[in-house]
Amino acid sequence: MTDLADLTELVHLDHGLSVVSTLRADGTIQSSVVNAGVLAHPITGAPAVAFTTRAGSAKLVHLRARPRLSLVVRAGWNWAAVEGPVELAGPDDPMPGIDAEGLRILLRDVFTSAGGTHDNWATYDRVMAEEGRAAVLITPDRVYSNPA
Repeated sequence: MTDLADLTELVHLDHGLSVVSTLRADGTIQSSVVNAGVLAHPITGAPAVAFTTRAGSAKLVHLRARPRLSLVVRAGWNWAAVEGPVELAGPDDPMPGIDAEGLRILLRDVFTSAGGTHDNWATYDRVMAEEGRAAVLITPDRVYSNPA
């Protein structure tokens, strides 16, 4: 069994480039590419895997209805996967304990956990707000990878 340290190592090799899969209402799988990272959950402090998504995205619609996903991060031929329930924190998905300022900081933390950097954080914050970005926080209940 892999742990989040293995997943974190892969995140740092390719900016957290990951494939996330959610479940549609008809039971089929929807997949897309995100940049994900590992950070402390903003409320519990427990390790979580996180990415952001814009308002109106298919994955956000699916996660509101069925809050569970699978995410695979890869670098070269090495990969690690995490599965688990999700929590959303965004302008349309309030999370108890996260106010507007907390959301602004959380979105930055998710971005940097995936290896992101920015030359103008005020611009970053403005774009995140304009896009209605939400943070998706995965509590890992299963983590696995290809054999080393």
